Amino acid sequence: MANLLRAIFGTSLLLLAAIAPVSSSRAQTNDQEAAPKPKPTKPKPKPKPAPAATAAPAAPAAPAIGGVQPTLLGTYGDWGAYTASPGGKKLCFALAKPGKSETVPANRPRDPSYLFISSRPAEKVKDEVSIIIGYGFKPNSDATIELGGASYDMYTQGDGAWVKNAAEEPRLVDAMRKGTDMTVKGESARGTATTDAYSLKGLAQALDKVGEECR
Repeated sequence: MANLLRAIFGTSLLLLAAIAPVSSSRAQTNDQEAAPKPKPTKPKPKPKPAPAATAAPAAPAAPAIGGVQPTLLGTYGDWGAYTASPGGKKLCFALAKPGKSETVPANRPRDPSYLFISSRPAEKVKDEVSIIIGYGFKPNSDATIELGGASYDMYTQGDGAWVKNAAEEPRLVDAMRKGTDMTVKGESARGTATTDAYSLKGLAQALDKVGEECR
């Protein structure tokens, strides 16, 4: 057969016949190589972790009153709202501790100090401002509250202080509701001068809660 093809068409056709299968195979290979390769799939982004929940601020620990531990009604900013019934008489109050305290001379030890705004329905008392200073006041001395450029005198007894002029108390409480911070100054029986700075953040809400509980 090869001799017949060579005789009719010459040697070039035989070469072409021999090469054709190889070329076809290469063409198939080239076609396969020319086919677009699938793009690699991008990994899906990992979901971002949810932000950690912010812990609610802890309420200032309230001291026992008349041997009764008060019940927390709620925490509002830097203030806690509480109720207690020492001797069977209901009492509600907002309470805070100073955010910053200074003494002169410096670093004099003292017990915890507190600021109270109390309501006692049985005695028809509403929004009474008082302080426990954490030491015995100097006898016959006054403490002072400074807020918004105004000063309010407080009479002292033992480690406590109350607003001297009861007529000023509603104005003081209203200013505290609207204010941002205030200071309390006093002097101990040993001559130590103290300045306590209180934040008023949350006080308005705490007083609203006290008003709901002790109408």
